[in-house]
Amino acid sequence: MFIGIEVGGTKVVMAAGTGPNDLTELVRFPTETPEATSAAIVRQVKQYLALYPTIRGIGVASFGPIQVDPAHPEFGVIYETPKLHWRGFNIVQLLKAHFPDIPVALDTDVNGAAIGEAEWGGGRGLDTFAYVTVGTGIGAGLYVNGKPVHGLLHPEAGHMLIRREPGRDPFPGMCPFHGDCLEGLASGPSIEARTGQRGEHLPDDHDVWLLIGDYLAQLYVNMAMIAAPQRILIGGGVGLKPEVIARSRAEFFRLVGGYLRALKQPESLQAFIQPAQLGDRAGVLGAVGLAVRASPLTKATQLEAQ
Repeated sequence: MFIGIEVGGTKVVMAAGTGPNDLTELVRFPTETPEATSAAIVRQVKQYLALYPTIRGIGVASFGPIQVDPAHPEFGVIYETPKLHWRGFNIVQLLKAHFPDIPVALDTDVNGAAIGEAEWGGGRGLDTFAYVTVGTGIGAGLYVNGKPVHGLLHPEAGHMLIRREPGRDPFPGMCPFHGDCLEGLASGPSIEARTGQRGEHLPDDHDVWLLIGDYLAQLYVNMAMIAAPQRILIGGGVGLKPEVIARSRAEFFRLVGGYLRALKQPESLQAFIQPAQLGDRAGVLGAVGLAVRASPLTKATQLEAQ
C-alpha cells in the first residue's frame, strides 16, 4: 500500500492504495495555512498507518513552483507561489520529520497527474504527452520518454507569454509576476476579475469562453512545436468546458495552418486535444504512482527483471 497526497492551490486530496482499482475513498480538505494544512495531512497519514501497516511509501503531488530534485539541498521547498504564506515551506521535510522510516517521493501536481494518466488513463501507451489543467491556476506536466520533464526546475507553462490583442481584450491580466501571461489571462480568477462573476455562474454562450479557448490554443500550439507531444490531455473546470475545448481545437487548427502533417485534418484534433480520463482522481493517483515508482521494493523488482 502507498499513500498519495495531492496538495492543490485550493484543496488537498489524499488516498491510499496501489492504483485506481485499489484506492480508498478520497479524503478532501481545504488548503489553508501551512500549519493547519500540514496538521491535517499528518493526522490523515497516521490514520492510514493505523489501518494499513503495509504502507511502503508516500507520494506528494504539490502546487508550485517547488524544488523537485531529491539531490538539491532545498528538495521539497515551495518557491515564489502567489500563496504567500506557503513560500519557503518544505512539505518533504514535514513528512520526514513525522514519518522518518517511510520514503517520500515528490513532484508537481500537474506532473503527478501526468504520471497518473500515463499509468492508468489517457497517456497509456504513449512515450510523450502533455497534461494541462486550467482552473484556479494553469499548469502543465510534460511526460517525455516515460517520465516527467525536470531541468532548471520544472515546466511552468501557465506563465508562458502569449499574444494579447488589446483592442479585443483590454483586460491587462492579473498575474502578480507577469501581468498578461497565460495564467494572468485565462485562469478562473482572471475570468472572475474580467467579468465580475465566477466562471460557473456564466452562461455557456458567454464571449469569454471563446477568448479563453483562443488563449489556450496558443499554449497547445507552442507545446506541439516545442515538445511534439502525441496527445494533450486537459483537466480543470475551465479547461474542460465543452465550449472551451471546441474553441481551442478550432483555433489550434487555424494557428498551425497545416504545418504539422499528423494534424492536417480538423477531426484529428479530437484525439490530439482531449479530456483527461482520470477526472478528479488524476492528481492523487499520480501521487500514488510517484510513491510506487520511488519504492525500494519496486526498484528491486525492476533490477531483478533486468
